[in-house]
Amino acid sequence: MIAPLKPTTDPAYDILRSERQPLSVLFAPQTVAVIGATDKAGSVGRTLLWNLISNPFGGTIFPVNPKRHSVLGIRAYPTIKAIPEQVDLAIIATPAPTVPGVIDECVEAGVKGAIIISAGFKEIGEVGRVLERQILEKARGKMRIIGPNCLGLMSPRTGLNATFASTMARPGNVGFISQSGALCTAVLDWSFWENVGFSAFVSIGSMLDVGWGDLIYYLGDDPYTQSIVIYMESIGDAQAFLSAAREVAMTKPIIVIKTGRTEAAAKASASHTGALAGSDDVLDAAFRRCGVLRVNRISELFNMAEVLAKQPRRPQGPRLTIITNAGGPGVLATDALIETGGELAELSPETISSLNEILPTHWSHGNPIDILGDADSERYTKALEIAVKDVNSDGLLVILTPQAMTDPTQTAEQLKPYAQNATKPVFASWMGGSETKAGETILNSASIPTYPYPDSAARLFNLMWRYSYNLKGIYETPVLSADEGNKDTALAQEMLQTARQQGRTLLTELE
Repeated sequence: MIAPLKPTTDPAYDILRSERQPLSVLFAPQTVAVIGATDKAGSVGRTLLWNLISNPFGGTIFPVNPKRHSVLGIRAYPTIKAIPEQVDLAIIATPAPTVPGVIDECVEAGVKGAIIISAGFKEIGEVGRVLERQILEKARGKMRIIGPNCLGLMSPRTGLNATFASTMARPGNVGFISQSGALCTAVLDWSFWENVGFSAFVSIGSMLDVGWGDLIYYLGDDPYTQSIVIYMESIGDAQAFLSAAREVAMTKPIIVIKTGRTEAAAKASASHTGALAGSDDVLDAAFRRCGVLRVNRISELFNMAEVLAKQPRRPQGPRLTIITNAGGPGVLATDALIETGGELAELSPETISSLNEILPTHWSHGNPIDILGDADSERYTKALEIAVKDVNSDGLLVILTPQAMTDPTQTAEQLKPYAQNATKPVFASWMGGSETKAGETILNSASIPTYPYPDSAARLFNLMWRYSYNLKGIYETPVLSADEGNKDTALAQEMLQTARQQGRTLLTELE
């Protein structure tokens, strides 16, 4: 059973915030209309309506379909203007050419928010771009729009499922935003296996209106969100993203995977969402400067989401201590650690002396701490209890391989309280399959990030350290000497003016 969520902010939070968040109409509506709702099995319109019905969010649902008197047993209306109550949110799943007219009707009906599920916009070319311009003209700045070409959004805490996904996300503290709807469904499936929950789950689509900056500010303001995870194909309004990220990253981790690093991938991204990729190196530097952690693998994005949800402690440095009952896995973890910029912690004399008292004579006498193949659960817990106190260490990785004397399940149970109460992050790698599965489940359910491979765990530790290090950049101000203050100012201003005239929001690498 999932424990009730509690806000992570000070009790004064709600008093200090005098107005509702601008995007609240999207995440916490009281009335929702599904435009394009239908009884047809397997259709998007039916799935959207069914998801709202089967996941009560405390509001009222209105199907809109001019050809039906009712849909799924609920009275239907021919248009949104025919609905007798004020509608907060309209979910639109009608053919792309009809959407501008639908938006016009929504504005006339006083609807403040819309999610456009429909595809067939700028991702198909100029015809789609014309439709998007028409949508913005009809909206007249009077409503906030997510999409088009998106899966929708979920607010697991309130129960709102405004998507056509097959399952509802479990409640938790990770805010997830993705430009790819298909990736959303993959993350959703993975999250149940790894016991990760979400405060918000958003498929942002083509970002016609609501963009990265809007959502980062919203999740930064949300007391139930502890971290923000983003799958990005294009940055869109770079200034809005970077401004929001720099402000929010000071209090909540932001993890981004930005695709389109190669020319071929950038072209694929453009055909998928109509996205235009920016200079990758420039974005990389900008992410670091505003405290955002960038990862390059989907597995790292998933794993960082898990780590941030489960492990509130951040490493204060790159030094990792490894405890293992087998030499080879310890070496694998060491290679991965060093290759990605980390360091092996140098055990203090006090730590070595304490380990000598509880370990067999032939233990490794160094880091990795090889407690030998006959280690039982008690040896593991004693070694962890000693190693976690070493001031030369910034984090720990506990590796277990199933051996005759090593019970993976019992060891996990006994390690659990030590790892949970540690003052620095603790990772685990329970290597194997059927023999280690129960132990892995115990550790994961206790919010201890656990992986089948030690090199993955070592890389994740390094990513956590990189995040901590990036945060320092937010507070740093470049220092210029007196004679450097006006150096090449005219040239810089000329470059900026040229970029603006060309409609660019990013400088090239040469610039």
